[in-house]
Parts: sequence; structure tokens; C-alpha cells
Amino acid sequence: MQNPSPPVPDRAVIEHFVRQAVYRQLGKPVPATATAPNPLVVNVSARHCHLTQDAVELLFGKGHELRVHKWLYQEGQFAAQETVTLIGPRSRVISNLRILGPCRNINQVELAYTDAVALGFDVPLRLSGDIDGTPGCMLMGPSGFLEMPNGVIRAMRHAHMHPDDAAFYAVKNKEMMKLRVGGPCAVTFEEVLVRVDESVKLEVHIDTDEGNACNLRADTPCELLK
Repeated sequence: MQNPSPPVPDRAVIEHFVRQAVYRQLGKPVPATATAPNPLVVNVSARHCHLTQDAVELLFGKGHELRVHKWLYQEGQFAAQETVTLIGPRSRVISNLRILGPCRNINQVELAYTDAVALGFDVPLRLSGDIDGTPGCMLMGPSGFLEMPNGVIRAMRHAHMHPDDAAFYAVKNKEMMKLRVGGPCAVTFEEVLVRVDESVKLEVHIDTDEGNACNLRADTPCELLK
């Protein structure tokens, strides 16, 4: 009987050690963030939407439930197999807008700045869930249309933190930090919103414009600064 294969390390752990190796190869000291209680993961959050169960059924049919396409880094979060078409001002569209699950209690579309410009939107920079006074749009699915009176935002760059991580970085919920990204396109992002919750793992989200600007890769050294 063959011995079972050893478990594959989580991507975050692999990136953690890759970044440490990069610093050492460059002859630079490993930053304090590399020895934090949990690996620092920086991910690019591409345009997507969050929907209520009622909205899912309106777009995909009565009783329809989102199906998992790919599990995300945060426990229980996933990119769904289902996508929708977003219809913006002057009938400009984005096809195959990915839905993220599980369902939420509000409908929200998150775009990067260049997405918004291409669609003709003037979208505000907001914390996820803060949709009062934001523009709306139309979503089209295989079984119907959803008219959203509001809910289109550009999400603030943010760091999900477990309380242990917040204690290590000496920050509190809704405080701001900086994200320093190294490499050939090095940049420091200001105003990274801290979001502390016992159910999450340490992860920073930036949008596609920000990710492209710094050429973020798995081996790009990153550190959080207060």
C-alpha cells in the first residue's frame, strides 16, 4: 500500500518563502512582515459582482444556486461558474462579469477605474457595502435582467486581518496602512484600509489598475507599513 502524498503547501505559504528568498538573493534584509504570524498575501481583485439570492434567481432562474468555479483565498469564498453581462451608460457593456459567492444581502459591482471609464461610469471610491449614492447599472443573465438603482463602486484597497495580525502590525479595524511593493516597478500604496475579523486570513486586495501599475507577481516582495 502506497503512502499518501504529503499535502501541497498553501499558495500563501509558497509566496511567503519565495519573497524571503528574493530578499536574500538581492542581499537585502528580510522585512519584519516576512516574519509576521501569518504570510502576507497580496492579490489583485479583478472586476466582479456580489449578488443576493433573489438576484441570482432573477438572472438564472427560480431556485438556481451559484456553483463553484474556483475557491478563493478566504475560507468559504469562491468565484462562481456563473457570469453576467453588465450594461452601463450609453449601452456600453462588459461581458462575462464574474459573480463571487456566496450570496450577500446587497447587490454590488466592483470595477477598476479603467473599467469605469470604458463603460462611461463616474464611480466613487468606497468601502465594500457602502453603496448609498453610488451609480446603478443593468445586469443581464440567461433568464432575465436585474436593474440596480445603485451599487457600482471602485473598491478601496484594503487588508483583511485576523486579530493576531492586527496585534502584530499594531493597528485597529478601519485604520490605514501603507503597502510597499518592490521589484522593477516598485511603488508604495497609501491609504490601505484595515479590516479586522476573526474569520479571515491576512490578505491585501488591490484592483487590476494597481496590480498592473506595480507588475505584481507571486515573487514580488511586498510589506505592510503602519
